[in-house]
Amino acid sequence: MDVKVPEVGESVHEAQIAHWHKKDGEQVSEGDLLCELETDKISLELNADADGVLRIEVEEGETVKVGAVIATIEEGEEGANKKDEGQQEEEEEKGEKGEKGEKEEKEEKEPKEEKEEKEEKEEKEEKEEKEEKGAARKERDSGKKTAPPVAAGDREPPKSPAKDDQGRSTRRPMTNIRKRIAQRLLEARQQTAMLTTFNEADMSRVLALRKKHQESFEKRHGVKLGFMSFFVKASVEALKEFEEVNARIDGDDIVYHHFYDIGIAVGAEKGLVVPVLRDCEHLSFAEIEQQLAAYVEKIKNNKLEMSDLEGGTFTITNGGVYGSLNSTPILNPPQSAVLGMHAIQERPVVRDGEIVIRPMMNLALSYDHRIIDGRQAVGFLKRIKELVEEPEEMLLEM
Repeated sequence: MDVKVPEVGESVHEAQIAHWHKKDGEQVSEGDLLCELETDKISLELNADADGVLRIEVEEGETVKVGAVIATIEEGEEGANKKDEGQQEEEEEKGEKGEKGEKEEKEEKEPKEEKEEKEEKEEKEEKEEKEEKGAARKERDSGKKTAPPVAAGDREPPKSPAKDDQGRSTRRPMTNIRKRIAQRLLEARQQTAMLTTFNEADMSRVLALRKKHQESFEKRHGVKLGFMSFFVKASVEALKEFEEVNARIDGDDIVYHHFYDIGIAVGAEKGLVVPVLRDCEHLSFAEIEQQLAAYVEKIKNNKLEMSDLEGGTFTITNGGVYGSLNSTPILNPPQSAVLGMHAIQERPVVRDGEIVIRPMMNLALSYDHRIIDGRQAVGFLKRIKELVEEPEEMLLEM
């Protein structure tokens, strides 16, 4: 049975063998994890479709086309018997080579020993001659002041070769996913007129709502009430009011989307991925949190599919989970805007003429200035701020 690289999407044409979980010649059972594949978009796992002996044809690190055979499984007892026969033939061949080598070594031993003795004798005579010359020179120069002999332990050790970079740095090839991330980020910089506007939001009411309803929300829906669902709901409302932020450029046209598929940037071990929440205008807070939790689980287990990443009209990224207080998020083309959330920090602000301490979050909106004007960008971010600071406007389905 052939083990092939599966088709994972129209835009994916090749994959890299990231890691083999089974060894060549190892017995495998149906359902066993064989290897991990990495494309320029996602990682995926291949499992055995039958019992048998695995024969690996493509090594780790190699890149192959979709549909290529990377291994075979010799099914049933036949595969095991082939393995045993192969081992027996190999052992017999090694035995024959061993006997032949021993005979040849015996035949060559005598002349080899004679040669070594001759070389040793010549080396000894040469050494004695040098010592005699050295003694004669010492007698000649006895009238000159000489330095005291240096003990062996005090001698300066011979200089070692100049150090190279070995051990001081490591060179590794980029993974396909990292190459793709680098390419897209560079494209975003080079092919858009990106600009960023900033604001801040008082998170007091959101924190109070989460504290008040967290227990009942989790008990009823099976997930925690996080911050992301508030920002997804707020973004949908703001996108409805500022349609350019939910649009994209296609040639000389502007395509306005009347649906709200919002990508959520998630930092994974192998790089940033942006799974998409579909039709967010119809999702409740609980459904948003449930879908996010499902995506996180998929990412951890390398189960993310191409369809999970395709599309998207707007993106939200939360650098606050890593402690970031402010940043300039980069666009996710062909989208025209991305919202950046940051860490919540208590700091002094003025309310009704008095200085008070509030839990504040910096917000950033990066946008393509070719399609979105400053007025629209600032208005959009201000609307996000208003909705987050007064979340009662957004219906919480408890």
